[in-house]
Amino acid sequence: MPAILPSEAAFRTPVGRGRRGAVRYRSGAMLDDVPARHRPTEDERLLGRQDASFVHTDPWRIHRITSEFVAGFDALAEVGLAVSMFGSARTKPGDPVYAAAEATAAAFARAGYAVITGGGPGIMEACNKGAREAGGMSIGAGIELPHEQHMNDYLDLSLDFRYFFVRKTMFVKYAEAFVVFPGGFGTLDEMFESLTLIQTRKVRMFPTVLYGERYWTGLAAWIRDTAVAAGNVSEEDLELLQIADSPEQAVEMVVACTTGTCSHVRHQRPLPLT
Repeated sequence: MPAILPSEAAFRTPVGRGRRGAVRYRSGAMLDDVPARHRPTEDERLLGRQDASFVHTDPWRIHRITSEFVAGFDALAEVGLAVSMFGSARTKPGDPVYAAAEATAAAFARAGYAVITGGGPGIMEACNKGAREAGGMSIGAGIELPHEQHMNDYLDLSLDFRYFFVRKTMFVKYAEAFVVFPGGFGTLDEMFESLTLIQTRKVRMFPTVLYGERYWTGLAAWIRDTAVAAGNVSEEDLELLQIADSPEQAVEMVVACTTGTCSHVRHQRPLPLT
């Protein structure tokens, strides 16, 4: 087995009588004590066909995960103010909630915000459509699912992810707020994750606005009457949930909280040092 040199190691190779040896950096695979036989170079190993099973190993998945983060950061780094908007993929055009989502996204676009969604149908489509038709930036971050889900037709920027946690990072990192429309488990997952990040102070001045008082009042009441009453949620954390019933109200809440002009202690900007 060839000896292995440290990466910074150098040694001299004689290049002829009376001449100084050239300083060369070599990998251990090329040391002179290797028997004289065919030794494949790294290029040869790279270019040769290999067993494809390696793509299903965890070390390879780490590279794939890293590449998804890099692609997402590259694509979204220059996006300005933005809101991430969520809701059911099952909501159809013609539904009042679809119309409300479209109008709300349009209002955010006119206020200078880009709109980020999961890029699929339903509420996601409504939000992307509203933002795009109002002249705003419309972004979709899709996810690989067991069943096919097409990306909607109202996207200026479309991203595809394999891993939920990478996609979720993009929703939070490149948005100033979450606006949550009626939806199911996926919508609730995004909502509660944002609340957890705010509660644990992983993100600051990050409002979560629930759209539709009739839909969300029961959940808010359960949190207050059951979770808070049992001591599992603090009273002050109830303020993390805000409920809007109009596009204008949703925009006003987000603008107030992200500029520190709202009444929420967690959203107020710190006083400057004197």
